[in-house]
Amino acid sequence: MNPTVAAFKWRLLIAYDGTHYSGWQYQQSPPTIQCILEKALIHVTKLERKDLSLVGASRTDAGVHALGQVAHFVTPFNYDSLDSIHAALNGLLPADIRVREISPAVPEFHARFSTESKIYHYKIYNDTVMDPFLRHYAYHSAYKLNATAMREAAKHFIGKHNFSAFVNASHNDRVRDPVKNILSFDVNEMGPLLQLEVEGTGFLYRQVRNMVALLLQIGKEAIPPDIVPMILATQDRKELAKYALSAPPHGLCLVSIKYNEQHLRLPSDCPLTSFGRHHTVRKCKLPFY
Repeated sequence: MNPTVAAFKWRLLIAYDGTHYSGWQYQQSPPTIQCILEKALIHVTKLERKDLSLVGASRTDAGVHALGQVAHFVTPFNYDSLDSIHAALNGLLPADIRVREISPAVPEFHARFSTESKIYHYKIYNDTVMDPFLRHYAYHSAYKLNATAMREAAKHFIGKHNFSAFVNASHNDRVRDPVKNILSFDVNEMGPLLQLEVEGTGFLYRQVRNMVALLLQIGKEAIPPDIVPMILATQDRKELAKYALSAPPHGLCLVSIKYNEQHLRLPSDCPLTSFGRHHTVRKCKLPFY
């Protein structure tokens, strides 16, 4: 967008089922979440892709889901109300992508760079027979997993570490700092479902899935929990590969993103946040008999 043109920034909260998409990041073919969302925004705003400058908080991988993905875009005009654009976007988007909220954002807000932490869930269905209703959202392990051992091992990930041993080679050329801070890593048992919840200030490419893969092997009691600090110390991806491959993407979900509170304040002279409109039946049109 031309820097001399006044810009208004808008924050999106997005949920999607990533089953049929090649991740978030824009590419023409096969379809990605960003690609589909941009097409809807272009239709609604009548702006070009380059003018919208849509940016997502997390470049989720192919097959990964999101409940709390965040993105922002800009327009050269303001809105009186966001309810109409919200309804229009969801009317154009496929049923497996939903804009949950639209809100105005201050110029300082950036979907990616204003983040303080991200929370991911990885679901494992731990029973002999898979629940067919969870097949797209949980990894099936027919092996009985030792959740206590997994919980003990997960504690070794907490803190600031060099995660070079847990990163896959990325297809983009950006060199990323391998030192990441994991704030918490919990293993929660909900009947046959194990939910692994990890919060960190940032993650490397496939880091969460690689950590989960190692925890699965520990849960199977194939290796001990104290192997985690040993592999971390090597800073060598080949060392992890001796014990585990990446966990499948469909069990992973980006649940929420925490932001700098100052960057979440609402600008002045802006419309209210849209959470979607409720539809009501004002008058019954069918006759009573």
